[in-house]
Amino acid sequence: MQTLNLPQVTDSFDLYMSQIQRFALLSRDEEQELARRWRRQGDLAAAHALICANLRFVVKVAQEYRSYGVRLPDLVQEGNIGLMQAVKKFDPERGLRLITYAVWWIRAYMQSYIIRSWSLVKIGTTQAQKKLFYKLNQTREAIRRLTGSEDSDAIAESLAVREEEVEEMAVRMARDVSLDAELVEGEGFTLGDRLVDERENQEHRLIRHQEEAHLSAAVSSALQRLNERERAIVHDRILADEPRTLQELADDYGISRERVRQLEKNALAKLKGALAAE
Repeated sequence: MQTLNLPQVTDSFDLYMSQIQRFALLSRDEEQELARRWRRQGDLAAAHALICANLRFVVKVAQEYRSYGVRLPDLVQEGNIGLMQAVKKFDPERGLRLITYAVWWIRAYMQSYIIRSWSLVKIGTTQAQKKLFYKLNQTREAIRRLTGSEDSDAIAESLAVREEEVEEMAVRMARDVSLDAELVEGEGFTLGDRLVDERENQEHRLIRHQEEAHLSAAVSSALQRLNERERAIVHDRILADEPRTLQELADDYGISRERVRQLEKNALAKLKGALAAE
């Protein structure tokens, strides 16, 4: 989406709030008309109006995540990116209001930002881990109020996960020691000074990024050679954070597990051929 000249989220958050409050809320009919203009004609003014009318809702969602120790302006900035993604994909013909559809995108971008910011160690790699990350503190506090202690076994039972998963996530969620903190007060040496920089140099990093971008583009191009059902099966069986079983897909499509297996095998063969041709 091209530049839309949206209000800028700055440290002067009160100023930002006063700016976005000027944008009137849209009626369902107004929203539908603007969404159709954007979807059918690429009308940037319509997209701008849709985004601006919903900026206040992004702030409301951001307030829910303040307990994670992330600056509110940063959360709002990420949520605004999610809102823009939602506007790009919003289909007004499905009968939903934009914010009903967009709130998933807004939360997803905020949650991803929190996870990136929380720790030098990646907190959540799967949807299950991300869910545990967001539920752990809430459940731990509830059990502490009820029992006066933090019983890992009780927390695990409440969240329907293994106790080991709770303990592992608790370790991951321990906030990082700042690399800029002095090891001994007044001496001026920091933890960062004692660490050897083993990162790849800029040239190697650029080459790696180019290779990753080429591979990503090649996979995307290859996926387009599959039909809709084949793409869905490849996504659900291989690309998803939590791959689905043959039986689940068989039930969805009303076919046998063996037929799903055949479709998956054929789709992967097509992908392999397409990638080999790149």
